Amino acid sequence: MRHPVDKPEEVGTDAKRLSAQPEHLWELTLTEASALVRHRRITSRQLVEASLARIADFSQLNAFISVDAVGALKQADSYDHYLEAGGDPLPLGGVPIAVKDNIQVVGFANTAGTPALSKFFPTRNARVIEPLLKAGAIVVGKTNMHELAFGTSGYNTAFHSPGVIGVRNAFDHSCIAGGSSSGSGSAVGALLIPTALGTDTGGSIRQPGAVNGCVGFRPTVGRYPVDGITPISPTRDTPGPITRSVEDVVLLDSIITGALPVEAPAAESIRLGVVDQLWADLSEPVRKLTEDALRQLEQQGVQIVRVSMPEIFEMNYAVSMPLALHECRSALTEYLSVNEAGVSFDELVAGISSPDVRTIFEDYILPGRLGELEGQPVDLEQAYATAMKDARPKLIQRFELLFKEHQLDAIIHPTTPDLAIKSNPAATSFEAFARMIRNADPASNAGMPGISLPAGVSQQEGLPAGIEIEGLPGSDVRLLSIANVIESILGRGPTPKRSG
Repeated sequence: MRHPVDKPEEVGTDAKRLSAQPEHLWELTLTEASALVRHRRITSRQLVEASLARIADFSQLNAFISVDAVGALKQADSYDHYLEAGGDPLPLGGVPIAVKDNIQVVGFANTAGTPALSKFFPTRNARVIEPLLKAGAIVVGKTNMHELAFGTSGYNTAFHSPGVIGVRNAFDHSCIAGGSSSGSGSAVGALLIPTALGTDTGGSIRQPGAVNGCVGFRPTVGRYPVDGITPISPTRDTPGPITRSVEDVVLLDSIITGALPVEAPAAESIRLGVVDQLWADLSEPVRKLTEDALRQLEQQGVQIVRVSMPEIFEMNYAVSMPLALHECRSALTEYLSVNEAGVSFDELVAGISSPDVRTIFEDYILPGRLGELEGQPVDLEQAYATAMKDARPKLIQRFELLFKEHQLDAIIHPTTPDLAIKSNPAATSFEAFARMIRNADPASNAGMPGISLPAGVSQQEGLPAGIEIEGLPGSDVRLLSIANVIESILGRGPTPKRSG
């Protein structure tokens, strides 16, 4: 099968990529790297070697759980020989990528960041991986994560370098990398790899993207397949990419779904809703960076519409935890059985390393409780039934009404209210978790797509902030086209000062 990688309309774009080759190969974006290999300006081996060297040099980030250098180089050499023999270039041919360690890739353990699965080597790839491999991508390693994806700090006590616990931020190694796709965000932000897949339940792609200066895309639930991915909540879970550019997201989305990208709209035609509640109570550096970004968009003609959803957090609260906590047990049990992990649900729970994740399972999931109300335990199953029957449909309808009333293409808000906080046990508290996902979670529970874009770096702290747009379910292609416009106005993400 021939892949349409040399169509006439792409020649000009490729010429721009080829003329803009950076000093170091590890600075390349996914599309830039692909173009250079395709036109044989560099070899796949050179590209993979550069990535492997970066991963080794920045091991203190704890970004990876496993790396297969030998296998990656073997695949790179094979692809180089294929091109030398006159083979047709593939869209991602010879380009290294990384995959979060809860997404199955044959040849790698699929730990989901927890000790009980450290020896689980799946016999089949997650379905979302297959089109990427067919497009020629080379998986060099599996990225670290918050244990079982239940957190936003990446402070995983099971997998880390000696003396350094937790996945660390690409810009400040004393800070968190976000979560739960912590290693994917850190690896892309620190220029260890051009792109990495993550998973997102309530913000787990977008906020690691934001705090590491990357682009993080959560597609509409169901747009990307979830088979072969360690679950939390089938209603909310989705895989998605973390990259250095919107262009890279569009490329990956087209390969995974087969959907063709659409032309970027005129800035003047875009209507973005600013929900007051999602812009309240921000830390000062995040407020300044995101308000400056909003001002730039408005100056370039984007229509900014001020709207209000006074009940947004209350409505979200009635949906968020009931879904994740109740669906987890049955979904995980089925996953372990179907994929022949060799570990039971009880054995998995018994092996949990991180105290915060152990508490979630022992205090809520196992007893089927959702905390207490007026001194009485709240039954989790009843809370879940109410959420699915009433609370979630109301949340979805409220978003639909907001978009219809104000003729919105998307809403826009800071991805996280704060910059990355210090990486220590306090970063795993429920308060820190709730604060980190505050803005990204409501749309997640409504099944909506969202993409976080870099909004700049704070002057004093030197840490990135993100700004996110979210559309109604199914609006992914339009949302990505709008993200392209926003990126053209705000510019691409920053590079860490410690990158050299």
